[in-house]
Amino acid sequence: MIYNELKQHGTEDFPVEFYHIDISHPKYEMAYHWHSEVELIRILKGSLELTLDNRHYTVHTGDTVFINSETVHGAKPVDCIYECIVFNPQYLSVNESGCKNFIDGIMNHSIHVTEIQHDPEYSNIINILFESIKNSSKGYTLTVTGCLYMLLGFIRERELFSDTLPIDSAHKNEKNVIILKKALAFMRQNYDNQITLADIADAAGISPKYLCTFFKEMTDKTPFEYLNVYRVERAARKLINSDSPVTQIAYSCGFNDLSYFIKTFKQIKGVTPKNFRKNTAQ
Repeated sequence: MIYNELKQHGTEDFPVEFYHIDISHPKYEMAYHWHSEVELIRILKGSLELTLDNRHYTVHTGDTVFINSETVHGAKPVDCIYECIVFNPQYLSVNESGCKNFIDGIMNHSIHVTEIQHDPEYSNIINILFESIKNSSKGYTLTVTGCLYMLLGFIRERELFSDTLPIDSAHKNEKNVIILKKALAFMRQNYDNQITLADIADAAGISPKYLCTFFKEMTDKTPFEYLNVYRVERAARKLINSDSPVTQIAYSCGFNDLSYFIKTFKQIKGVTPKNFRKNTAQ
């Protein structure tokens, strides 16, 4: 399996990373992607229209989400502020068989943790976890590690997971996700080039006509709507992290027309590229 996101989350000895995401963040609209780590999300304000593989949810203020390893996920925020923690559960694995077997099950996908939870005790563990890593006070790595053990222990105790799926449903879902990953990986690897619908379909191993229907069903976007979101995300990072001219950034992110880039950027981010750079620099 080729992971779509290969970056190191956290450090080698503490593979846990925290993200606070508001409208100024380059990844405010979460373009579809996946990674081998587990991800936790909590909603601080507004709502998030979330897709996990081909399952669609709308989560609101106070809700939490558990994203299982290698799940393709993307989200559209609606006046939303949210936070994410991405972590590799393997660093929690110890020789004690119950702990090791449960974590191994999560990572090898024989255990699928329930994605949306509303239990107050669960939320309390999540909130302590997020506040600890956000504040990063002395000893926070111990607190964060303890909270992650508590969270997985709570999930195991309350049996907030499943280890069986209908064979036909699981096979169909797995097949669809593999096709989607191929299409996403091709677009993310080639976003800076001029690519066609036929190019994407060929990479996914399906026809261009079927790709349009399939991609819309899986992500609620057309392939080129997704591509524009990802290109704008990459452009936003470059606007924040470089002094390159807007025109140069547009071309480097696959746009061959400056006015179309500005129009598309404003549709997705709500501001022009120039104002986005100005606002994030403040």
